[in-house]
Amino acid sequence: MFPDITRDDVFMLETPRLWLRWPRAADAPSIVRHAGDEAVARMTARIPHPYPPEEADRFIFRSREANAGGAGLVLAVTLKGRPGEAVGVVSAEWGPDGEVLLGTWLGTAFQGRGLATEAVEALLRAVFTVSSATAAIAAVRSSNAASRRVLEKLGFRPDPRGKAVFPACAGEPFESLRLDRRDWTLADVRADRESREPGARA
Repeated sequence: MFPDITRDDVFMLETPRLWLRWPRAADAPSIVRHAGDEAVARMTARIPHPYPPEEADRFIFRSREANAGGAGLVLAVTLKGRPGEAVGVVSAEWGPDGEVLLGTWLGTAFQGRGLATEAVEALLRAVFTVSSATAAIAAVRSSNAASRRVLEKLGFRPDPRGKAVFPACAGEPFESLRLDRRDWTLADVRADRESREPGARA
């Protein structure tokens, strides 16, 4: 379970370009607009296409319920300066054996700019800081090279065993990737040390 700090809807994560916050009722129109793009939907296991407007309301309700109960951490991705528009979503849901199942999507107009890496990295940092998660695992369609690169950049590696925990992907070619807490911690410490060294790049 996620701790009390994430169960309040004032919880937010900040990155250089983004705010990640709880989804709100007012996000429904922007979620419909961005998640309703076929190019976004076909790369996920859960977003239907066509995307009915009422589905956004259901998604927001389920997300807030999961956040409040500690069963998940589902955050709307918003740009700084435009906090009222949800341009994507990142999520971590409890899976088996103390692992969290990672999910993410971003509107097509916001892809290819490093925003997905920024958002997922912030979520992972929060998960491994405030929870007891042993690892994060993710499912990626085999044709989704961009999402796979994002995960690999953050330290995820192929894990065929993880396929058993993604029933929504059954029948679709996909890959399972995994990042263990120990590997994340070592990479995080290394990155922090390098950033403090003289001459380190900003």
